[in-house]
Parts: sequence; C-alpha cells; structure tokens
Amino acid sequence: MRVMIVGSGGREHAIASSVAKSGKVDKIYCAPGNAGIGRLAECVPIGAMEFDKLTAFAKEKSIDLVIVGMDDPLVGGLVDVMEAEGIKVFGPRKNAAILEGSKAFSKELMKKYNIPTAAYETFDDPNAAVEYLKSAKMPIVLKADGLALGKGVLICNDLKEALDGVKTIMEDKKFGDAGSRMVVEEFMTGREVSVLSFVDGKTIKIMSSAQDHKRANDGDKGPNTGGMGTFSPSPFYTREVDEFCKKYIYQATVDAMAAEGRPFKGVIFFGLMLTQDGPKVLEYNARFGDPEAQVVLPRMKNDIIDVVMACIDGTLDKVDLQFEDNAAVCVVLASKGYPVSYEKGFPIKGLEAFDNKDGYYCFHAGTKLDNGKIVTNGGRVLGVTAKGPTLKEARANAYEAAGWVDFENKYMRGDIGKAIDEID
Repeated sequence: MRVMIVGSGGREHAIASSVAKSGKVDKIYCAPGNAGIGRLAECVPIGAMEFDKLTAFAKEKSIDLVIVGMDDPLVGGLVDVMEAEGIKVFGPRKNAAILEGSKAFSKELMKKYNIPTAAYETFDDPNAAVEYLKSAKMPIVLKADGLALGKGVLICNDLKEALDGVKTIMEDKKFGDAGSRMVVEEFMTGREVSVLSFVDGKTIKIMSSAQDHKRANDGDKGPNTGGMGTFSPSPFYTREVDEFCKKYIYQATVDAMAAEGRPFKGVIFFGLMLTQDGPKVLEYNARFGDPEAQVVLPRMKNDIIDVVMACIDGTLDKVDLQFEDNAAVCVVLASKGYPVSYEKGFPIKGLEAFDNKDGYYCFHAGTKLDNGKIVTNGGRVLGVTAKGPTLKEARANAYEAAGWVDFENKYMRGDIGKAIDEID
C-alpha cells in the first residue's frame, strides 16, 4: 500500500511514525515533509495548498491513501478535489472542515443543538464590537473567526485590553483575513483538556485524553503559541467527565453536522474546559492536534491504517479502539523568541541518541536538510516525547530526553505536565 501524508510539522511526523508501523504500507510519501519525516518517507517539494500538484502526484504514483494532516488544506477543500479524482483521502470535506474554519459557525452549531459552550456574540463590524464590550463582564475572550495557527485568541482582563484586542484582530488584521469576523466569548475557568476522536460520518470513537500548554513561558505566561508541550492521559479527565461528554458533546456534534448536511469524516479535536458547571466546548479542530498527536498516537495499539480506512468506509463501529495503559509527555524544543521573532539555520546535535530507544520519540516540526546536516527551520523545532508507566515517570523521561539534543537558541518550558504533581 502506498500512502501520502500532507503537511510538514510534528503532527505529520507523528502520523508518519504510526503509518510506518503498519504492516500494510510499503511506501510513504510526504508533501512537503521535513528532515525528520524524511527518515520514514520520501519527501516531495509540493506545498500543502498546491491542490492540483498534490492530486497529480497522487495519481502519478498510484497512491492508495492520502492523509491530510494540516488545517489549511482541509478548510480549503483538498479532500473534495482529491475525491473528485477518485483518490481515497482521509479528512473532512470542505463543508465539514468549517467546524474549525469558522468559529462563528461552530458556536452557532453548538447553540442550535444545545451542545455546552460559553456564551458568545459574533461581530463583523469593529465599532459594534467596541460598543458591546463597553458593558460586557471582564475578563472576556476575543477570537478571530478563521484559521490563525492556533494563535488567534486573546484573553482580555479589562476594557482597555479588550478594545486593543478589537483593533489587533479586526483593524490591524494581525491574523489576516481570519479577523474579518470576530467572536466575543464569555471567559470560562477550569481545567483545559484536549480529546481527539475518529469519526466516520455517524460513529465516533474517542482517543485517549491529553492536555496542552499553549503559552510560551513557564507558569502559562507569555503569548499564545501552537503548543509548547502536552501530556496524555489527563488525570482530570475522569470517568464522570467522559460519560457526560459522550452523552452531551461528542455524539451530539457528529449528529449535528450530519443534520446540517455536513457529515464529518476524519478527526475531530474537542478542546474542552472543565468548568464548575460541567464540561464545555472551548473549540473544535478538524484534524489531529499538534502537539497532542505526539503523545496520543504513540500510545494507540491499533494499526492506524485500519482505523483511517474504517473512517473513510463508514465502518468505524466495527473498530475496537485501544490505547496502552501508560502515559506520554511531549516537551517542545523551540527557537528562542518564538512565537514573535527567532532565527533559523542552526545545526541540531544529538538526534542519533533517539535511535533504537524504545518509548522515546523525537518528532521534527521546524527542521530541514542543509548540505547534509539537519538544521532549525521554524519556531517549534522538535517535539521530544517519552512514555512511562505513570505521568510523573513519563515527564521525567521526556525532560531527560530533551537534554539529549541541542541547537543554538534552544528554548523549552520547564513546567510541562507540572499540574500532574498535584495528583497523588
């Protein structure tokens, strides 16, 4: 079987790692890929948004399955384009990927189908947003409507911050066209938990829970990032929480999308807030999370190809999704200055330390080959993941492994998974 993965980050490296374990796969391609993925797959220099080139390449190489890892091509309709050419592809069609592509759409969907979420208002006019905020309760959350690389959310503690936020999103267009519309949302407090799921249009199977760390600096301070680390499972995701979410959130979302004529096939990422009033949806994503995939996929017992094909074929109800009874922690090694300003092109040392180390992974995100050497090529450079019998042991293993590799301006948070210290 010949598989092509679309994307270039740590998430796609985690997917490629899982695909490479399948006995059903003879050849893996990745477009455009990165230096780490290149050890598992043949990387081809085609951008994730070059739909015609991707489709032509898939046909030329007789690709049996395409897995789209990134949000932009999903929201842009790559699945539709490939399906029209008879290519088997994993991911939601454009009309379903809107679940992530428009926060306004997803909030309206939740309101219509009584799926628990924060109270909100949507604005196209910055002046109207300003007037609303003058009498709104603080703190409050401002969200750019469209895709913003996980960074289009501002938490505003007072009116001045909120008004500055409107200017940033809607007038200065810091997040581009994603800020043409804006969602103003009630600020919720509680634990955040990420839950990934496989969906075949009608059936949903939940993966193991995870917990992300979005802020750049220790103590959850600094600007929002694409994620500085994560751990799985979350000890705060209890059986009671799981039962509530299965009843009121997970299947309800799948059913709502089907009822809207937008059946969802692929991965739904549920960003949850565990509030005093019960779990509520913070956000949906229409693909594997990054870095959540880097701690969830290594713990999955199933052959990923079996699960993906079941989603495409509508037979997910026949899959018994299973995960190892252990834990995993991922520490992101970033370039100093990320996500604002940082330098690239520094050689990375020590990557060979991960060779043949069972339970340890080094997923590449921002790397490339330069004259035969692997160098830094992004803000988030590597995701160092380690497994362990418990979360505390996995955390210790991950931080030990993070010391095996080095590059100039290497930066990481020192408190990934620290919340688990509260659990005895």
